[in-house]
Amino acid sequence: MKTIVLNASPRKDWNTAQLLKSAMAGAKSVGAEVEYFDLYDLNFTGCRSCMLCKRKDAERCHCYWKDELSPIIDKVYSANSLFIGTPIYLGRPTSQYFAFMERLHFASLSYDDYSNYFKGSVNVGMFVTMNASKEFYDKLYRENFEAYAEEFKTLNGEVSLYPCYNTLQVKDYSKFNMAGFSEEEKKKFHEKHFSMDLENAYNLGVQLSK
Repeated sequence: MKTIVLNASPRKDWNTAQLLKSAMAGAKSVGAEVEYFDLYDLNFTGCRSCMLCKRKDAERCHCYWKDELSPIIDKVYSANSLFIGTPIYLGRPTSQYFAFMERLHFASLSYDDYSNYFKGSVNVGMFVTMNASKEFYDKLYRENFEAYAEEFKTLNGEVSLYPCYNTLQVKDYSKFNMAGFSEEEKKKFHEKHFSMDLENAYNLGVQLSK
């Protein structure tokens, strides 16, 4: 079993990364071979519309652009599971998340009949972290993020979306202009819930990597 883990947050050790690393530990516990990548460390862009993947003699499900993302796309298509995590920025996933998704999907999209060239199966765990409460997420974000998760159905595996609510933005709120938030309430929520989120991420890593 091969599992690819992609952190689409610019922060390497904060909420999103911690959830992904817990899922990664779960995958390893059932014998999966795991590779972890911080997308913000890589030099890449979104799709350049070079059309090389649409040539008649092209290798399918392969991005031909010469940068640091193309080999990772190959790894995803040859994996058994993919874990990807993103914080919510301005109501959407991060820019690096979208750049990755453009490249991933265009490489497998047929321009003959809009079918899917990919015939394998990759299970996907999508982790979403946010400053918002569950009530706010349910009202304004849930529908969109369920649609983002649905896009992974082109990988033909099980897709699980895990939202993580009301996360800590910083360690010490007194150092920032963040008067709209109560540090006490945020930390109280974090202490009560985040350990459960990490445990759930671990269990999802086990489930999707068996």
